[in-house]
Amino acid sequence: MTDVLIAGAGPTGLLLAAELALAGVGVTVLERRRGPGLPRPVGLQPRTAELLDMRGLAPADQEIDGPSGHFAGLPVALDHGVWQTRHPRVLNRAQDDVEAMLATHALALGAVIERGHEVTAVDVDADGVTVDGLRARWLVACDGAHSTVRRLLGVPFPGRTETYVATLAHIRLAAASALVPARAAHFSQVTRQVDGYWSMLTPLGDGGHRFVFGSTTKQPGRDAPVSDTEVTEALTALYGAETRLGEVYGASRFNDATRQMTQYRHGRVLFAGDAAHIHPPLGGQGLNLGVQDAMNLGWKLAATVRGPAPSGLLDTYQAERHPAAERVLRHTAAQRVFTAPNRGENVEALREIVVDLMRLPDANRYFSGLLSGLGLEYPGARRVPDLDLTTASGPTRLSALLHGGRGLLLDLGDHSVPPGFTGQVDHVRAATADPGYRGRLLLVRPDGYAVDPAELGRWFG
Repeated sequence: MTDVLIAGAGPTGLLLAAELALAGVGVTVLERRRGPGLPRPVGLQPRTAELLDMRGLAPADQEIDGPSGHFAGLPVALDHGVWQTRHPRVLNRAQDDVEAMLATHALALGAVIERGHEVTAVDVDADGVTVDGLRARWLVACDGAHSTVRRLLGVPFPGRTETYVATLAHIRLAAASALVPARAAHFSQVTRQVDGYWSMLTPLGDGGHRFVFGSTTKQPGRDAPVSDTEVTEALTALYGAETRLGEVYGASRFNDATRQMTQYRHGRVLFAGDAAHIHPPLGGQGLNLGVQDAMNLGWKLAATVRGPAPSGLLDTYQAERHPAAERVLRHTAAQRVFTAPNRGENVEALREIVVDLMRLPDANRYFSGLLSGLGLEYPGARRVPDLDLTTASGPTRLSALLHGGRGLLLDLGDHSVPPGFTGQVDHVRAATADPGYRGRLLLVRPDGYAVDPAELGRWFG
């Protein structure tokens, strides 16, 4: 018997496994795939990069031209730097690269990953969960939009079905017209709409291109195979007859369905990532939402497993992360209006007004906080930037003090410890030159959000 079983070895499941293993919890991940899938493009938003930094993980960026990140593809740079972050750009990666990094991290901490294990049966009782004969105290479903666990338990997944099916193809070109982007650039510079087709074509730096396209008149089935003929027709319509396909070396479909579970916990089963919520792939939100679910849930579930956790601690996962996902579902729905093909003149007029609005500093800060995750707050919990600190051991950063995944009582002045302090969290005295934090006493959760030090018992027992 293990403490926690996780269904799904995507980024959400792998990071959650690492968080649990870091806290000394026994965890096994069950994954249907035996190896990596299609190198699906993902953008790691600034807040996600901050969270990974808190565990000593620093993914590299793919160099691009122009501003990083976008809202609905509108041609306005989002200034993430106003949020006092060390990661002011969206990091462009392939999902299999991110998964490999997180798998290595989780395995090094003692997590077990069983590949080639497709979940077929789930039985839940008051004391735990049995999955295909494997017994655990808890199960976390991180098995994606078509979650097997969700289906087996008969849990509703309310929302809106898709209005279109689009195609992602990794291709090599035999020839390219002048319309083909010469290098990776901002979303607004690599998109086109012609004769009912829309697309985003991005050079990958290895001779290949990532081709995302759809059509208002030709709608393939969600599971229909992607043919060379289909890709060639789209390339010709969008980039001219001079652009010729060499080969397709990986392809898949996606859609714009929007759904969210009402409750993320069902007895001894919890849901995270796409298993709990899905939305259109606009603004680069999907992977980030799941990773942030994992960082929020990991330390809370670990405290519950180790026991005794503070009363209601695990319930704060639902209370904090459900509204966060709901907000993403709303703003991706708004982005659909601006990115829809064949927009009418009313939408074009609205685009012009929103572009002007986004150029105002306060509005740009709002949009950058919304898309990057840097503006997210929970009731009574606020993000703390990665402060430069000086401790008795020398200079360091706040993120380095969180590598162990424990809470942190950070004394930036000369304070007494709060009543009830018994070493539940690390206690560090330090100095900072940051005027917004100098002299303060901070109680920082393992996910980098500061709460009232007087609530030490509420969060850490």
